[in-house]
Formats: sequence, structure tokens, C-alpha cells
Amino acid sequence: MKPEPPFDAPASAWRLCVAPMIDVTDRHCRYFHRLLAPHARLYTEMITTGALVHGDVARHLDFDTAEHPVALQLGGSEPADLAHAARLGEQWGYDEINLNCGCPSERVQKGAFGACLMAEPALVADCIKAMQDAVSVPVTVKHRLGLDYDESYSFVRDFVGQIHDTGCRVFIVHARNAVLKGLSPKDNREIPPLRYDVAARLVADFPDAVFVLNGGLAQPAQCQQALQTFHGVMVGRAAWHTPGVLSALSVALGQTSSAPDDQHVLNAMMQYAARQTQAGVPLRMVIKGMLGWQSGRPGARRWRQTLSDARQLTANDPRVLERAWAALAPPAVQEQA
Repeated sequence: MKPEPPFDAPASAWRLCVAPMIDVTDRHCRYFHRLLAPHARLYTEMITTGALVHGDVARHLDFDTAEHPVALQLGGSEPADLAHAARLGEQWGYDEINLNCGCPSERVQKGAFGACLMAEPALVADCIKAMQDAVSVPVTVKHRLGLDYDESYSFVRDFVGQIHDTGCRVFIVHARNAVLKGLSPKDNREIPPLRYDVAARLVADFPDAVFVLNGGLAQPAQCQQALQTFHGVMVGRAAWHTPGVLSALSVALGQTSSAPDDQHVLNAMMQYAARQTQAGVPLRMVIKGMLGWQSGRPGARRWRQTLSDARQLTANDPRVLERAWAALAPPAVQEQA
């Protein structure tokens, strides 16, 4: 039997997660994902401590209460700044604070955080302890299996071990190495081999911790198999390219008895878009997460084209969703609408 974490949230709280994705999982995308997966755990884009220390906090942290449970992912390497940012996150109502130790982008490397931090586990431990002292919600870590081409298990085991010693009990494991030189962020999601077996060794070696598997997961059967070993699964690009998979996963993993009705989701997003555009948010920002929603259905290309049409989006009229739907849906569905 998998253990329960030593705080109020049960291990099942991480059963299905949607990955933090820069320029993807903003608050509008998360609202849409919540409609598709009522009980999934949602993550913000990585927000740097500098953005919260020196920038517009509300712009970065505001979210709709419908998004719960939602976690704030932070990027940084200064314990005091991370503690400050974590405190803000808890004050704003986030259910979890997650430290990014896996992003390999050059921008992150220049800031000496993200995947770079895996080379400095003592510093990560100090960061985690500072955040734990600042908040009462779970403080968690998202990391890779290794850096560059070092595939030794001892590297990730020792990294997790030092963080585990702080009392951190939730680890989201992207089951690939991060190659810091020579590969783009996109390449880092595809080229380093997936090593689920290595990630599974962490589950055995730290039996009182919760491990969520990330990397290459897209199909319900694949996720169900992973849950035989791991406490949870985290879906990334599949949720962006084919968001309908979140509904299928919610059913397959036992979080909901049936997929949400498409018409209900459409109506809810139209109402949400109306509120947001009235508040001055460009419609294109509100609906960009919906572009891949109807992938695989006849007319899906027309759906995407309509929602990407700059001439229609300029009007900021949420009824563009109705027009896109009419181009997609068969007559029987249109009559029901």
C-alpha cells in the first residue's frame, strides 16, 4: 500500500496533475482545464521570484476560485526570495507551492535556477526549508532524473534524499535527464530517453514520500499502468495539444463517472470569456487553450481556424466560440444547442 503524506492532503490529491507549462497554463487555460477535469491538480506557469518581488503581484497570482486545487510553481534560488514568494502564494490562496528544479531553458540557466539546481541539492534543501517555514501548505519539488548525460541513479537518489531530509514529501519526477548545453527546451522534452524504471526506484527507496510521474504520458491506459507504481501522473503537452484527453483521463482514473458534456463546457467558457473581455482581457488570451480541444473530430481544422482568425478575435466577442462550434458540430448537436 502506498503511504499517505504527513499533511492534510491525501496522496490521492496528486493522482492526476496538469503540468506547469510556460506560455500555456495561465489562469484562462487552467479555468478551461478545470471544466474538463473537475478533480485534477492544476499548476501555474513557472513564476520567477523576481516577478513577484519586483513586479505586479496580482497580475501573476490572480486566479479564479474554480481552479482549486491549484499549485503555484516558483522559479528561483534565493531562499529569502522564495520564502517571500511562497508566502504571497499562500496569501493568494494556492493549495501548494512547487519549486522548479527541472526547466533547462537558457533563460533559467542564466538565473541559476530550474534544472541547474539539481547540481546543488544543499541549496535546494535550504530553499525548501525557507518556504516550509513561511507557509503551511505543502511545499513540493519538480525535478529531472539527472543532468546532461550522467544517468547514474545515485545522482537523483542523493538529490531526493537531501530534499527528503527537510520534510518534503511530494516529488514530481520528469523521467528524463535535462541536457543543459546543446538541446533546446523542446528537444529536452523529446530527446533524452524516458527512464520510468529509474523513477520507480525512488518510490521504493523513499516509501513515505509521494511520487508523481511526468514525461511522455498521454494515453489513459499508459497512465493507469503508471499508477500501479506511482501515486500520481502529470500530463504535459498532451493537455495543450489535445485537451480532451483530460476528460478521458478523469474517467479512466476514477475521478469522474463520465466526461463533461461538450455543450456545457462551451457555454461555461463563453460565460467566462464574457466576464474576462469585459474586464479588458483580450479574447485571444482567454481561448488559446481551447484550440486543440476538438482534435480528431470532423471540422476540427475549421474550429482552430475560426478561433485563430485575427479579424474575428479583434472584436473581442465571445460569440466567436459559437461560430467555431457551428462550423464543427454535426446538425444533430447544433439542434440540441
